[in-house]
Amino acid sequence: MPALFRRPDERFPVSANVETLEFQSEARQLLQLMIHSIYSNKDTFLRELVSNASDALDKVRLEAFRDKELQADTDDLHIALELDPAARTLTVRDNGIGMSRDEVVSLIGTIAKSGTAEFLRKLKENQGGQDQLIGQFGVGFYASFMVADKVTLVTRRAGQDEGTRWESTGEGTYTVEPVADAPQGTAVTLHLKPEDTEEHLHDYASRAKVVEIVRRYSDFITWPIRVEPEGGGEPEVVNSRKALWARSQSEVTEEEYTEFYKHVSHDWTEPLETIRLAAEGVFEYQALLFLPQRAPFDLFMRDRKRGVQLYVKRVFIMDDCEELMPEYLRFVKGVVDAQDLSLNVSREILQQDRQIQLMRRRLVRKVLSTVKSLMTDKPDSYATFWSEFGRAVKEGLLDDVDNRDAILDIASFASTHDQEKPTTLADYLARMPEGQEHVYYLTGESRSALENSPHLEAFLAKGYEVLLLTDAIDEMWVGSVPEYKGKKLQSVAKGQVDLDDDKDEDAAKERAEEFAGLLGWLTEQLGDAVKEVRLSSRLTTSPACVVGDDFDLTPTLEKMYRAMGQEMPQVKRVLELNPTHPLVTALRAAHAEDRPDLADTAELVYGMALLAEGGDLPDPTRFVRLLATKLEKAL
Repeated sequence: MPALFRRPDERFPVSANVETLEFQSEARQLLQLMIHSIYSNKDTFLRELVSNASDALDKVRLEAFRDKELQADTDDLHIALELDPAARTLTVRDNGIGMSRDEVVSLIGTIAKSGTAEFLRKLKENQGGQDQLIGQFGVGFYASFMVADKVTLVTRRAGQDEGTRWESTGEGTYTVEPVADAPQGTAVTLHLKPEDTEEHLHDYASRAKVVEIVRRYSDFITWPIRVEPEGGGEPEVVNSRKALWARSQSEVTEEEYTEFYKHVSHDWTEPLETIRLAAEGVFEYQALLFLPQRAPFDLFMRDRKRGVQLYVKRVFIMDDCEELMPEYLRFVKGVVDAQDLSLNVSREILQQDRQIQLMRRRLVRKVLSTVKSLMTDKPDSYATFWSEFGRAVKEGLLDDVDNRDAILDIASFASTHDQEKPTTLADYLARMPEGQEHVYYLTGESRSALENSPHLEAFLAKGYEVLLLTDAIDEMWVGSVPEYKGKKLQSVAKGQVDLDDDKDEDAAKERAEEFAGLLGWLTEQLGDAVKEVRLSSRLTTSPACVVGDDFDLTPTLEKMYRAMGQEMPQVKRVLELNPTHPLVTALRAAHAEDRPDLADTAELVYGMALLAEGGDLPDPTRFVRLLATKLEKAL
């Protein structure tokens, strides 16, 4: 039996000065709350105890450095986990700073002394209100009662001669007594509860289970964590201690980065780019992030997990910390390790405080600036990134107003300039010819449909480049982004368009008068189907097109909302006619003759305009019948 598990009088001379102290009346209720409500995973008890031991080792090294007279042994600082499956005990031992008797009563008694109705009320109302308790030994220490029905602690502060023994079952009382010849540091012995196979409780007296927990939660702690092999022998170090983010960049190889990325992302490919970030000063943290080479299959699934791994002082806190990475960067993988962070009492839930927001803002800016550097330094990597994650990144144009310009800087879009290569907005502006005032775009379901759209005709004839936006998210963000570097973003399918620099006002007025009768008649014939019928300056070869007003929903966006179950009022659009097209001039002449068969022609012209932009006909069967009749008469 390991020496620590013997009764104190078997190893340490014990004084008769044994005190039995009572918990306050609320203590039992408080312990039940902590055990059953605060911690969502029982495995975290070991994380808490190892974290406390690591803190104690940090403190003894610092104290020995500050006080050269301190009689402290710092030659082999470590954490030992000792198991006795037969006795069902688990001990977490360190040779760190240790505690005096007063510190035991104060620190271990934090919960006991604070077990008042006021503390309990605040804890129930707002766990985040007890942030100051994080890092104090008492809080994490009491997580032990999730798995143990009795806890024994033996400790001696470095530089003192006498140790202290504390023991409790977590019920009404606890005992404190002095012990002689206790080793430097602290040993916490958990007398584990009986196994309950019905509830499938983990066997914390199993070496395999203990090692699994250590490697999950405490793998990167600086100090070695030793566990005795099954069957006896020299204890083995079971944590890697390889916190890549804490090592100098020159000390880490690309192979190590790749292996670590595969570990945190569960991806079998190499990362596209590695991002390191270190913040110093009042609030210190380090980050090691990765951009993947390919989008995960669940990138656009609603129930996907997202976020980076969070550590505090190299102690693992959570896998998917959503608070540190926005939704549109959900593909970013990696680790953030803070020196201090406002968690709730269980260390499991982040509080929305200034530190979290500052970290998030800087991490986002770093990711976006890294992508921007790829555009110039590694264009092939950038092209891969944007093809895989561009649709997700553009969601930030709706959600992240503060970084909207930075997102636009790294965005690429298909355009009429090049059928194969997308363009950035900066390159678009650089190619703008003299006289062009806006950045023009057209949204739709496919590039082929947009390239054949009549809305493009006058712009292409004028030599103006048009962005071709075919992602579903494009329909939404363009309405929220008014401009880029002083240039308004303007849809070629909305509003009035006047591209004629040498417009003859007299000729335009005369033409308007010539077509006034036809326009009025068409407006009357089409009725509620259109808002207005007018002459167009955006058409060169097509007879007609339909356009929306500046703030109207596009047909594609209407379809998206209806597909999501949202009933949308019908948006009336404007029918524009090309006054130079033979069909339109012939229609004007026929109208002047007051021919009775023109009513069907009005419907056909409107239907052709809808089809030309890839829209849906209100009554396809009627359209086909009218068209067949017209063809029959023509033949």
